[in-house]
Amino acid sequence: MTNQTHSLRRRLMAAGLAIGLLAGAGHAQAQDYDVLIRGGLLFDGTGAEGRAADVAIKGDRIVEVGETPATATAATVVDATGKYVSPGFIDTHSHAAPGIETPELAPAISVLTQGITTAMINPDGGGPADLRPQVAAIEANKPGVNVIPMIGHNGVRREVMGLENRKPTAAELARMQGLVREAMTFGALGMSSGPFYVPGKYSDTAEIVALAKVAAEFPNAFHTSHIRDESSYDIGVLASVAELIEVSRQTGVTGVVSHMKMLGPTVWGQSDDAIKMIEAARAEGLSIWADQYPYAASSTGLSAALIPGWAQEGGREALAKRLQNPEQRALIREGMVENLARRAGANAIMISSYSADPSLEGMRLDEIARRDLKDPLDTAIDLLIKGGAGIVSFNMNEDDLELLMKQPWMMTSSDGALVTFGEGAEHPRAYGAYPRKLRRYVMDRQAISMAQAIHSSSGLPAQVFAIPDRGLIKPGYYADVLVFDPETVRDVATYPKPHAYSVGMDYVFVNGKAALAEGEVTPERHGRVILRGR
Repeated sequence: MTNQTHSLRRRLMAAGLAIGLLAGAGHAQAQDYDVLIRGGLLFDGTGAEGRAADVAIKGDRIVEVGETPATATAATVVDATGKYVSPGFIDTHSHAAPGIETPELAPAISVLTQGITTAMINPDGGGPADLRPQVAAIEANKPGVNVIPMIGHNGVRREVMGLENRKPTAAELARMQGLVREAMTFGALGMSSGPFYVPGKYSDTAEIVALAKVAAEFPNAFHTSHIRDESSYDIGVLASVAELIEVSRQTGVTGVVSHMKMLGPTVWGQSDDAIKMIEAARAEGLSIWADQYPYAASSTGLSAALIPGWAQEGGREALAKRLQNPEQRALIREGMVENLARRAGANAIMISSYSADPSLEGMRLDEIARRDLKDPLDTAIDLLIKGGAGIVSFNMNEDDLELLMKQPWMMTSSDGALVTFGEGAEHPRAYGAYPRKLRRYVMDRQAISMAQAIHSSSGLPAQVFAIPDRGLIKPGYYADVLVFDPETVRDVATYPKPHAYSVGMDYVFVNGKAALAEGEVTPERHGRVILRGR
């Protein structure tokens, strides 16, 4: 089946579509359950191997797990023979916002077709300083998946200090702490940081500690971070992991390395040392974890990838002015030389979004440079002057990726955006992260077991982030449940053609209701915003 044909099948099903075999009209008044999933191989999210078991759902909860009587009835019966049944996946690092705040993208089809039923938003320190308008917008548009908003350090710093490259005053730090406290009181489960990105780049460890201490006032709070350096830009990846550990050491808060990687040839092979550091911290009694997306290419902004931090102060317009000043341009360009090498060169950078000229999307930086008869660095500067660009960067090593994936404290994430189908050269992780892990790293390469892959995507993140009553197939838990075909589940999205829905998810239940049925999207949306205390 072509992707075009497949995408057409993703249209909304007509209201009232029968999504299973009815037990019979004569039993309508005596149904035991709303949904009964029979005959599947159950991976319950604990890390245990699969076992034969039925799953019964009543309302929004799982009520029975095991062998159900042959006489049991349900409004919807799913024959899962030959299929795997698992908890819905929890995306620990999702860029679904701001898309999921809009009516167009609230259905979250590219998320659901991966088996993701819960998305944690505002990673990398991003998102608004006040979560209330964001949550109101999400709820107003009825999300297709559950959403957990974090409070972001960068968003808070931007609100108080703009994009200035300096330490906060005592009053400014107190105001930032107040915003974090307000967000946590409102219901945020934890905070995120992104000291790789402006303005978090201009913070020191003490500033992050001061905010994490506020988060730690609340039970089970966490700090998840796009660490300061995943390569060798300034302090290096190992020192950056150490910084995250130190924040947890000083505050007691759970610490999570976001989308952990060894980025660029200068740090390939350092995954072993990073693992030893995390293991030592855990042996010390600290709660340290990590998440990872299953790709050897990253994605970020062109300025974040190549421009020295000092030159990013003030944002895009300020950078563009500096680049048009001959003296400053020369100084910035000098700093870009090593940064390009860290990204594995101009051939390893693909333009994924460029509003000034969308025809460049999908082209490599060196390809554009050859066409224009320019040096790749000058080509990059031209793009930045015109507003900047999103990039996909081919800069990781499969050995590091698989070694990290095998760790018992490693969770799965997508780092994917929620985008309009067909627009831009998006990273394929937006459509395929979770099925790719199942297909490539479980089925094909056998790097990890199916039980571990599912645990890392469901029960483990629910445990780490203290998400109540989710992540497991267990009586009393919310019925976020998947039924998928191990023979067909796979990612379809590629770097050249990223807009392609994953296949193989037969049923996706969100809070007990079918969001996908027989591989088709249903008309109603059943996601909820998950907040502390509610």
